[in-house]
Amino acid sequence: MAIHTQESLSGFIASEPLLTETAKGDARFFARIGKEHFRREDDGSFTQTETTYHHLVMFGRSAEHAHANFDQGDNFVAEGYTRPVNYERNGQAIEGEEFVAKKIGHDAARTRYQVDRTPRNGVGRDAATYEPTQRAATAAHAPVSM
Repeated sequence: MAIHTQESLSGFIASEPLLTETAKGDARFFARIGKEHFRREDDGSFTQTETTYHHLVMFGRSAEHAHANFDQGDNFVAEGYTRPVNYERNGQAIEGEEFVAKKIGHDAARTRYQVDRTPRNGVGRDAATYEPTQRAATAAHAPVSM
């Protein structure tokens, strides 16, 4: 069985996140994001180089959740894909790209937080009803194939 993978992106929310609607009326989350870059030196240390800035968008219910849970300055990890975009700014045609996030979460390595494991109402996922100890016991006995 093949593992389906997508692109990932980590960074920080550089602008105030916006929640708007698409032409079809779906929720659209937009934020400028910063991506820090580092260079590994010969002695094993790292030197921070220039930070780059990009567009991140999400759609639908995921966009609404992201807008409710992310603020400017938050560190994140996202899964999705990059796509080209063309738009006009001040009468000039701009070509670029944006990251379309399907999933996003706070970066556990850079964020302090608490996890609320109470089931969400109406989610309907069996995994949400397991207690943490049940999940660990089930995972320990699950077959793994490569």
